[in-house]
Amino acid sequence: MIHMVGLIAARRRLIAVAIAVIATTVVVAAQTVVVVVNGEPITALDVEQRMKFIQLSTQKSPSRSDIINDLIDEKLKVREGKRWGVEVSDTEVDNIFASMGSRSRATAEQLTQNLAKSGVNANTLKARIRADTVWQQLVRGRYQSRLQLSDKDVELALQAKTEADPGAGAFDYIMRPILLLVPPGSPPQVIDGRRKEAEALRSRFKNCEEGIPAARAVRDTAVRDQLIRYSGDLPPELRKILDAVPVGQLTSPEVTKHGVEMYAICGKQESKADTPGKRQAREAVYAERFEQQSKAYLQRLRREALIERK
Repeated sequence: MIHMVGLIAARRRLIAVAIAVIATTVVVAAQTVVVVVNGEPITALDVEQRMKFIQLSTQKSPSRSDIINDLIDEKLKVREGKRWGVEVSDTEVDNIFASMGSRSRATAEQLTQNLAKSGVNANTLKARIRADTVWQQLVRGRYQSRLQLSDKDVELALQAKTEADPGAGAFDYIMRPILLLVPPGSPPQVIDGRRKEAEALRSRFKNCEEGIPAARAVRDTAVRDQLIRYSGDLPPELRKILDAVPVGQLTSPEVTKHGVEMYAICGKQESKADTPGKRQAREAVYAERFEQQSKAYLQRLRREALIERK
């Protein structure tokens, strides 16, 4: 009996040793240095974690070389930031991390748990946040003058967009909503009758000066105040509809919960305001310049860096 107990104890010790050896092998493999960037190591674990995160966030499988290059760039960005006194505190990183979670209706703790379920440590994402934030501040700060845009730059970009898509120009539509009222719960024949009245009004509506008073004369009809809609705020489908209606005429009748509604197009003019189209053009030009400057800056850092691949 004593001999049997001794055998069991010995066997348990052997199993424990084997487990310890395996665990040590895994840890050593994970800590294997893949690349050294200016004296800072990138380990196999760093690469593995980033690959898992990219697969989780993009649903794509990136190449290992691309992941390693991204990690090298991040090391260079953070190091260059320190050289110029641009650093992001742990608190700032945590706040950005929490904001990312809130956009998906999750707390920072829940985001951490969701990442862990896919085998991703939250620090993997935080490292990327830190590098991106430092780089944004660094490039904008060092090359502010090169990134500034003039009105001419925006106008040229907007013109190019308009030439590529003639319907993309920025216009102000001056409209008057006209509503033929229908009582709630009315039968279909009542709605059809009001629709016919709307079509009749539309056929004789030639301009807003004479048409608006005529619309007011139609029974149970409300002519609302003039409104101006920016084409950049409208969906492409609606913009096409408005473009197809000549100035001084009505859009096709549409049944709404209040009745049958049409819009009198009383004017259409090129917009002088900072429309969404102009804002998009400005953002696109800025993003292009930033990307060009960022790429050139990073290429220079790579040429000057000591990168040792193991």
